[in-house]
Amino acid sequence: MAALKGAISVGRRANTCLFSIPSHLRTTHNLNRPNQFLQYQKGVGYSIRAINGSAVAQKKKENEESSSSENWKVKMLYDGDCPLCMREVDMLRKRNKSYGTIKFVDISSEDYSPEDNQGLDYETAMGRIHAIESDGRVLTNVEAFRRFYEVVGLGWVYAITKYEPIASIADAVYGVWAKYRLQVTGRPPLEEVLEARRKKVFLCCTG
Repeated sequence: MAALKGAISVGRRANTCLFSIPSHLRTTHNLNRPNQFLQYQKGVGYSIRAINGSAVAQKKKENEESSSSENWKVKMLYDGDCPLCMREVDMLRKRNKSYGTIKFVDISSEDYSPEDNQGLDYETAMGRIHAIESDGRVLTNVEAFRRFYEVVGLGWVYAITKYEPIASIADAVYGVWAKYRLQVTGRPPLEEVLEARRKKVFLCCTG
């Protein structure tokens, strides 16, 4: 019986401890408000650090990609606003980490320069895929894809497209895709895309 009373007493004390405020947190209402403010500041600081950390990580990724492609063999001019295109670009980019043979150039970027890419302006580059060899030679259509895959060790994927009639058939199929890809991906017609880009460039220049 004494043991039972002792257990009940211990249980009551335990419950009291569980649901009571620890002594070091027992402060007056006025003193507690600065603590809350400090916690808020701490939370904001964490958020800022997280955002800055993401920006730094992205910049680091870009720098690593740039440095890994210093000895590139071919440039890939791609439309960064095309969601389906980006799936293939991302796959090749991951593969390229081990090779550094492809230099990726986003034609949708405000920094895109035709002068640095054999005079290929935005409208021309939007019409179909373009590859630029390190010696300046320009490749288009399936031949461009074949080159991208070759320089990252996946040449076998497009190897069959070197031979007729497969080469002509592959180019014809790609031509249809290139013509309708904006519609397929839910984007405006090329004329509207070009007009929007012209306005954007104008605003940047006059802003």
